Amino acid sequence: MTTDLQRFQRELTRHLDWFAERNRKVRFWWRDDDAIEPTPALDRMLDLANRHNVDLALAVIPKTATEALAERLATEPHALVLQHGWQHKNFQRKDLGEKAAELGSRRDPDELMAELSAGKARLETLFGDKFIPAMVPPWNRIAPGIRHRLPEIGLPGLSTFTWYHFPKASQVQSHVDILKWKKQVRFIGWESARLRFDLQLTRRRNTGGEPLGLLTHHLAHDEGCFEFLEVFLKIAAHHEGADWPRAKGLFPG
Repeated sequence: MTTDLQRFQRELTRHLDWFAERNRKVRFWWRDDDAIEPTPALDRMLDLANRHNVDLALAVIPKTATEALAERLATEPHALVLQHGWQHKNFQRKDLGEKAAELGSRRDPDELMAELSAGKARLETLFGDKFIPAMVPPWNRIAPGIRHRLPEIGLPGLSTFTWYHFPKASQVQSHVDILKWKKQVRFIGWESARLRFDLQLTRRRNTGGEPLGLLTHHLAHDEGCFEFLEVFLKIAAHHEGADWPRAKGLFPG
């Protein structure tokens, strides 16, 4: 395990050294999903963001978001809010092999858009200027017809998850999820983390400046996840080959 950790640190540093030597920077951003209320785990995430001077974009579920969360985030300089659907409920048919989605093909589009519009209004009321008008679909899935209607309700931004995505100005992706979800939910491990970042950083040697998105879920984290964030941010948040732009500037509107 120690060897895998040391290899991760060494190779991440080498990648960032490569960019720094060429007067280039890798842009990073950090998205964390499913926030609804203050928790000790969220406190640990906010502490990490503050200590390393990076923004934490929290995908908040509008229907169940609490005033306590708004109060907790009000004075946090690096905490921003994105819209995480309306209620994080699956409407697809698992018995037919369909993957989970709230914003999928089995919703009445007009009914769904009304819910999302109400969710946007609630987040604006709760979080004020901390709210970024961007949608994070639960389970990272959204039907094309719904996606195209988001700007109509004042949500020009979108963020899902993919290992590859042709960059669009309105879509800011997450690329590296640090959790293994099948069977026991846990940290993916240092070797898997090394390989996932190696893929993304190698791509960025030859492509444009698409931000590399780190994806976390604070409510599901084990200690391995928090250890990873400490190690990763200690390198990536302070290296001359890395840049962490403010989250608001990444999205349109």
